[in-house]
Amino acid sequence: MPAKTVHEPSGCIVVTAAVDNELSLLVRELNAVRLEGAGLRPVWKGESPSGTVYLAATGIGKVNAAVTATLLTERFRPKLLVNTGCGGAYWGSGLSVGDLAVATAEIYGDEGVLTVDGWHTLEIIGIPSVERNGNRYSNEFPLSMLASEKVFHFAFSLGLPVKRGKFITVSTCSGTSSRGSELYRRFGGICENMEGAAVAHVALLYDTPFLEVRGISNMVEDRDLSRWDIPRSVEMAQRFLFRCLERRLF
Repeated sequence: MPAKTVHEPSGCIVVTAAVDNELSLLVRELNAVRLEGAGLRPVWKGESPSGTVYLAATGIGKVNAAVTATLLTERFRPKLLVNTGCGGAYWGSGLSVGDLAVATAEIYGDEGVLTVDGWHTLEIIGIPSVERNGNRYSNEFPLSMLASEKVFHFAFSLGLPVKRGKFITVSTCSGTSSRGSELYRRFGGICENMEGAAVAHVALLYDTPFLEVRGISNMVEDRDLSRWDIPRSVEMAQRFLFRCLERRLF
């Protein structure tokens, strides 16, 4: 387990996403430059009214996201860690393709124990993923309430289609309506992704405030790529985060 940093936050913001196109607009708008020798993943540095911003494409999945988030947190000691990208919305969430989703919590959706009486969360094992300030966390991790409320109300004030709720992180993407319905009933999440809970896990270990904003690229249904719109979703999320940085919300 990484040791908690003993330094005060530096005042910078770290933004992560799985792949380059989920950051490319922000890199361009912030006039960010790529840092040499920054590590295994490309890292860009830009300036905003909210302070210095570091951006990194982590690679897909929980391990890539956790490793990159740990390295960036150790190196830059951010005042806020932000994860962004696209996500698939569950039917019943009220979300549609092209909408914004703001996380109130992140959940590991498929880490647990399968028994004869069904699937159970990691709590059944009795060993928490994280212990902090007397609290034990297994599958679900809190996000910064202050940051999520600020960005949610800002999006609403702009008239953007936005919902706020729990996000679910999975290793196996839900490519059927039945699987999506199962996760929606089990956790009450509004959308799923493949990295967010891992970054939230790291943020909690380091006591670093964490925010997650995603654009909805598809509904979680029987997989049909013709109904997806990844470019629209990642553009929506990045343009919104850029406006947040301009308005000094962080």
